[in-house]
Amino acid sequence: MKTQARVVVIGGGVVGVSVLYHLAKIGWTDVVLVEKYELTSGSTWHAAGGVTTLNSDANVSRLQKYTFDLYRELERATGQSCGIHHNGGIYLAATDGQMDFLRLIHSRARYLRMDTELIPVSEAKRRNVLIDERHFKGALWREDGGHVDPWLVTQAYVAAARAMGAEVYRYTRVTGLNPQRDGSWEVVTDKGVIRAEHVVNAGGLWAREVGRLVGLELPVLAMEHHYILTEAVPELAGQEREIINTTDFAGEIYLRQEGQGVLLGTYEQNCRVWSPRATPDDFHSQLLPDDLDRIAPELENGFRHFPAIGRVGVRKVINGPFTFSPDGNPLVGPVRGLPGYWNACAVMAGFSQGGGIGLVLSRWIAENDPGQDVLAMDCARYGLFATPRYTSIKVQENYRRRFRLLYPNEEMPAARPFRRTPVYDRLKAKGAAFGANFALEGPLWFAPPGAEPVETPTYRRSEAFPHIRAECHAVRTGVGITEISNYAKYEVLGKGARAWLDRVFASRIPRPGRMGIAPMLSPRGRVMGDLSIACVAEDRFLIVGSGFAEAFHMRWFSRAAPPDDVIVRSACSTLTGFALSGPKARDVLEQVADFDVSREGFRFFAVKEGAVGLSPALVQRCGFTGELGYEIWVTPDYQLQLYEDLLAAGEPLGLAHYGGRAVSSLRLEKNYGSFNRDFRPDYTPAETGLDAFVDCDKPADFTGKAAVAAERERGPAKRFVVFAVDAPHGDVVGYEVVLKDGEAVGHVTSGAFGHWVGQSLAAGYVPAELARDGEVFAIDILGEECRAVVTSRPLHDPDGERLRA
Repeated sequence: MKTQARVVVIGGGVVGVSVLYHLAKIGWTDVVLVEKYELTSGSTWHAAGGVTTLNSDANVSRLQKYTFDLYRELERATGQSCGIHHNGGIYLAATDGQMDFLRLIHSRARYLRMDTELIPVSEAKRRNVLIDERHFKGALWREDGGHVDPWLVTQAYVAAARAMGAEVYRYTRVTGLNPQRDGSWEVVTDKGVIRAEHVVNAGGLWAREVGRLVGLELPVLAMEHHYILTEAVPELAGQEREIINTTDFAGEIYLRQEGQGVLLGTYEQNCRVWSPRATPDDFHSQLLPDDLDRIAPELENGFRHFPAIGRVGVRKVINGPFTFSPDGNPLVGPVRGLPGYWNACAVMAGFSQGGGIGLVLSRWIAENDPGQDVLAMDCARYGLFATPRYTSIKVQENYRRRFRLLYPNEEMPAARPFRRTPVYDRLKAKGAAFGANFALEGPLWFAPPGAEPVETPTYRRSEAFPHIRAECHAVRTGVGITEISNYAKYEVLGKGARAWLDRVFASRIPRPGRMGIAPMLSPRGRVMGDLSIACVAEDRFLIVGSGFAEAFHMRWFSRAAPPDDVIVRSACSTLTGFALSGPKARDVLEQVADFDVSREGFRFFAVKEGAVGLSPALVQRCGFTGELGYEIWVTPDYQLQLYEDLLAAGEPLGLAHYGGRAVSSLRLEKNYGSFNRDFRPDYTPAETGLDAFVDCDKPADFTGKAAVAAERERGPAKRFVVFAVDAPHGDVVGYEVVLKDGEAVGHVTSGAFGHWVGQSLAAGYVPAELARDGEVFAIDILGEECRAVVTSRPLHDPDGERLRA
């Protein structure tokens, strides 16, 4: 066995061998994989091997399409079969809501240039003769996808990796991972020690145990998962080709042909966690006891929707464990404070996603950049809140909801409310409907007195629509208050703070008493964050950004290596706040502030410390609604008092509460983009419009500076725009296709109804040469191609006079 390697991959399932293969493919041939038993002996060997290219996240869909196409490449490279059954797939819809979902993913597939088609149930039955048409309204067909043989795929990855110099050590147990002073790792096994630059946790069922070797408690849990294999189904005899893979949302089942029988699996409501605390060390290549009674309701649905299956016997039952994260997406990427340690685990759809994960992780390791947006899979989307009990609750919820659609206006209820600020109960009493951001509760909208803050899950406009409209009008005409505690906040302290920030951020760093918009870029010039920086004092700065990105950005700051005279710390749990917005916002604040808040005394983008009511506060003259606004920050022990003081001052002026849905409407009326929705690591400053805040003239060699200069010279390929859309039936969700003369030319990133301007609005990207005011496009919204016109100038207050009032 080798004693040194650039990378040691721990785990011989489909994800581990994919990482090994991709590292070797990019030229890192001094890599090894260690597996405690035989390859595939965890979850891989008993997987159904299904492959689909569609995912609710468009970037994950791209990686799944790459994975499917990769199997042909592996066969060509090795001469070995992957057992590919390229028979595509059908999604069946039984309700109007499910049909809307199929229309949405069809629009997204058009943007991704994937071959899909909305078809009637009669055509679905032609492609799968087992369907009972009476139970369904329609279907979506996809050309890509099918199923593969798990063992053959794993062996093909290994054969290709070995041909390029990689090595695989089976029956080799990792017993220790010791970080070394030079940044390397000592991988201790029962057959010797390997010194490595990087270690990859692809441990699958044992990912928790591999994490615990370095002090990590990963949010990963295994669930028991059943599928059955039937005896021969007479209706399949004589078919020219296999029936198409089928997903039945209403029945909560999936099925495909297996020989002359059927493989049918389910994500049952009566689910079971497997091995909740630790994975047995001696578990491998084993199945769990059958428990068909537990999945009987779902089986009955399957037999009713596909009657021929119910008329034959069950030949075999497979009940095996698969690992999940709380939201069902993988955990991929580096870990703050553990340089050289990487996660590639919680991949429950390994044969759909494993190839893509190997691709991005190999780039990330070799180039310090995954090469594309992987926020949906990044392990940094979880913080300290992802405790084992939280993980258990959310994994079970996600498992039960695997085939139950999550609508854009729907919030997952398990482990809620969890993180709460002191004002939570007061806002709830005001009628707040809450959403969770990084597990922290924040108001989405407010029900009026006498009404309940509930709405029907839908892809269209809900009962909350008129209430959100009232909130928007209150902000535009008077004054509104909303809690902003769910923003991410960071403090940067020390005499070297300004110089360090100058290297980390692409913007000019503000002087004391001022703040500014601060893009943060990758070395390739991609947008890693759209934040604000406030200079409270020469050695003290407050940075504010998107709440979901707290761990993501703290990891980025650590990577930027703050010097010894700089302290960077999260203030997410130590600062709470409110935004006051609207033309009467100053009238409210001047009653409670112990400092000058006049237009001349407190100008736009100014920052002040002082008392607001009884509470010491930090106040920023800014906002995200396009109106005169202030953001007021206090420590949690002052939040309730601050709230009471603001209400007392504001209620005589008609102070109204508003939530995040209103903010989405108000910001789009001002053409404002939002990080994670509109600005992500796939885009550049010039494409997003954030280039206006990038200062290439400053002396500091900030991260991404060369890439920005190069793009300014050649020009961006696409640009961010806002559309006014003729859509009476609904508003965009995200990643719908943008069409020009019937051709896909761009995509949507976010949208909302602009309640003040009376217009449906969508934000997205189109080719730079078409990003002109008045340019006409079409957007496919729930199956209807709606006229969409670019509005280069905001529909509300285009010159920003109200913002600077």
